[in-house]
Amino acid sequence: MSLYKPSNNLMVSLAAIVIILAGIKYAEAIISPLLIALFITAISGPAMLWMINRKVPAGIAVTLIILSIVFIGFFISSILSTSIQSFSQNMPVYQESLLGINNTLTSFLAKFGIHIQIAEFTKMFNLGKVMAFVGSTFNQVLGALTNIFLILMMVIFLLLELTSFRFKLSLISNNPTQTMARLEDVSETISRYFKIKTFTSILTALPIMLVLSLMGIDFPILWGIVVFLLNFVPNIGSIIAAVPVILLALVQFGFIAAGEVALLYLLVNNIIGNFIEPKLMGRSLGLSTLIVFLSLVFWGWMLGPIGMFLSVPLTMTFKIVMGSHEHTRWISTFLSNEGEQS
Repeated sequence: MSLYKPSNNLMVSLAAIVIILAGIKYAEAIISPLLIALFITAISGPAMLWMINRKVPAGIAVTLIILSIVFIGFFISSILSTSIQSFSQNMPVYQESLLGINNTLTSFLAKFGIHIQIAEFTKMFNLGKVMAFVGSTFNQVLGALTNIFLILMMVIFLLLELTSFRFKLSLISNNPTQTMARLEDVSETISRYFKIKTFTSILTALPIMLVLSLMGIDFPILWGIVVFLLNFVPNIGSIIAAVPVILLALVQFGFIAAGEVALLYLLVNNIIGNFIEPKLMGRSLGLSTLIVFLSLVFWGWMLGPIGMFLSVPLTMTFKIVMGSHEHTRWISTFLSNEGEQS
């Protein structure tokens, strides 16, 4: 008589999943750079193959891609570091103005019998703490990128492997055509997601940056880059990007300007997020709204800010893999947005 039952198999599978997740959590310092390298490769892989198909030597193609990555990364990081440094120098002036607004508002509320401790109110609306939170998030992301040499080396070797990957796969796989089709599906889906997300992030950042500049809000380029980057974080990214700018508008120009900035962020994010982006993404890339939020929480806990940025493509990859097998296709259906009202 067999000692194994379906319930035993389920427990073994769950135990294996727990062990794997614990290993990922423990090896976060290694897993995060590896995931970054894999997703960079998935994004730049089509460009690499396009150049190779047009008789460009593999070495030159990889060099062009790596130089492009370094240039874009250096451009964004240099603007961010300069703007954040200037903002930090002005922080005492902003905090003093915010304290004055707190005193005025508490005095106004006191006339109506609403008494609020200034110290508690200051804790709630502390521009320094808000910027410290945003800054710490970016610092953690940059911390994962500190070993940029290792990431670039992994990307180089992964890109060079693309040319021989199909041949190696034919040697080790029972069905290389089907396996390669699945891998290409994952790569194309991730690449398409990042292309669309980059496009919609630019569409979100440009009008916000332009309007902030016209309003006279300090450091509009900084806030545009923050909007662009945090737009990759689903659900809460746009909120995190808006809070410091609203407080800054409050400090500079008062409550009306703060309300206008809040309305600006709400309007732009709703138009892009609820109308333009879903039409571009299509249902083929669709994940359940609940699953998007849960994946953000889960991968953020597992891998920190890097996990938050990569939560959607990681979950989409898992969804595609589950959908490629008959016995696990129900998981893919459960993760999808099928049945949700558009």
